[in-house]
Amino acid sequence: MGHNLPMAERVIPLVDQRSAALRPPVPSTAQATPATGQLHDRLSRPLRDLRISVTDRCNFRCGYCMPKEVFDKHYRYLPHGDLLSFEEITRLARLFMQHGIHKIRLTGGEPLLRKDLEVLVAQLAGLRTTEGRVPDLTLTTNGSLLARKARALKAAGLQRVTISLDSLQDEVFRRMNDVDFPVAEVLAGIEAAQAAGLAHIKVNMVVKRGTNDQEIPAMARHFRGSGITLRFIEYMDVGATNGWRMDQVVPSSEVIARLQSELPLVPLAATAQGETAKRWGWAGADGRHDPALGEVGVISSVTQAFCGDCNRARLSMEGRMYLCLFATQGWDLRSLLRSDASDAQISTAIAHIWQGRGDRYSELRASLPADSGAGQRRIEMSYIGG
Repeated sequence: MGHNLPMAERVIPLVDQRSAALRPPVPSTAQATPATGQLHDRLSRPLRDLRISVTDRCNFRCGYCMPKEVFDKHYRYLPHGDLLSFEEITRLARLFMQHGIHKIRLTGGEPLLRKDLEVLVAQLAGLRTTEGRVPDLTLTTNGSLLARKARALKAAGLQRVTISLDSLQDEVFRRMNDVDFPVAEVLAGIEAAQAAGLAHIKVNMVVKRGTNDQEIPAMARHFRGSGITLRFIEYMDVGATNGWRMDQVVPSSEVIARLQSELPLVPLAATAQGETAKRWGWAGADGRHDPALGEVGVISSVTQAFCGDCNRARLSMEGRMYLCLFATQGWDLRSLLRSDASDAQISTAIAHIWQGRGDRYSELRASLPADSGAGQRRIEMSYIGG
């Protein structure tokens, strides 16, 4: 079980999320909304977390994210001029932070494919929250380029890193990334991140039944006591190209049960409002959490929706603001950036978009049709990041 990865026959729709049909009008900025650091949406959720995609390119072709039959050699990526420049990203990030953002996560595609990314990291590290603090600056990567980039990123001001790793077995890992990339190089990247002094390193494993779920205990044993937090993520129905089926989801409750059958765990409290992962600590001989052994997390985006306190906005590589990982539309902020719009006008547009937010897809998933966007398909994870 799990060593063969058959591709079920399916029709994969070629939907370009960059089309004008998915671009709602940016709200009027005539009535200014001052930034107070306390911006809330229609469900009283504050704006605290900004996830910035810096590229639509990736060097992996994982079937649940960028399947090769869609993202092949003929796939047309965005030209460089369409991407936000580092200065444009930093300007937007500064305006978002005036509305209450405390955490910035750089993502992709594979963000380390963006040339000189450490320059952007340094610019963002120079910003300050409304309380005058350095933002929590982190990066999500597949780890393939991390060994050569970790020190430069740390020196530029990156604080934390999350590495996607779905298998420790080289054969399975090569098949899952579908470009024959060896797992040893990702593990070397993790070691380089530790050596560079990046703190609170996390490893994310997307668990797909029949593909890699047999590795749950092995992954746990590998990272237990290493100082790295392993997180198990339920295989999600993001976008329309990954052929998602509910029977391929391994519920987080099952993951925890499998782990506890071999190693004792105790539940831990959340560290921050809006935290996506439920935390579990490895127990010592006394039955209590042993900090030296570390912890694991489970992200139950399918079976236990956490929309109620979601405080995340997403910014695509060409400047569209999205309000949900499962969104069907994004607001074009790049047009404002490249016009004569003032900071106050762009800030007002951001405020009006967030104040109109009512997204809670995961809570409503069971009652929604597969294509719930009135003819518009949900955005792909490869386009907006996880």
